[in-house]
Amino acid sequence: MKRITVIPYDPLWAQEFARASREIAVAMGGNLLEIHHIGSTAIPGIHAKPVIDMLAIVCDIVRVAEHAAPIESLGYEVMGEFGIVGRRYFRRDNAAGERTHQVHTFQNGSSDIPRHLAFRDFMRTHPAFANQYAQLKQSLADAHPNNIEAYMDGKDHFIKQMEIQALAWAAVRGKN
Repeated sequence: MKRITVIPYDPLWAQEFARASREIAVAMGGNLLEIHHIGSTAIPGIHAKPVIDMLAIVCDIVRVAEHAAPIESLGYEVMGEFGIVGRRYFRRDNAAGERTHQVHTFQNGSSDIPRHLAFRDFMRTHPAFANQYAQLKQSLADAHPNNIEAYMDGKDHFIKQMEIQALAWAAVRGKN
């Protein structure tokens, strides 16, 4: 069973996103429109599981399958929708079997795109909420070090509440 590890912010996460996103961009070719750093490693200063989350926005979600082999050659596992309709999900682990990278791919216009970006930007702009989130994640990792379901369930209510605020905040700012 994999232990849940939440660690202090590492400024190298931004550099790792830049490197990994360039690889994904080449693998996805002309279908890729944008790629963003999302998730906790994209929020400076907060504790996070050391996993680089990427949001890839493509022209055509069906065509993502055409790029599965180049993405696999980078060490990613092709997971299909993996529980979210309209998403194509890829994950990569290190040699020890620890997750290091995730790519969440959505077609341009998907309602999942503004949700992820608004949450990230809201947390970057509101450090008090970001710190609450970091503390929640640390306490959940301490309480459930070997139970990813309990860890994820414990974050769910907070994330949903923050997404509501983040989407409203982004709409006022004209970001949606």
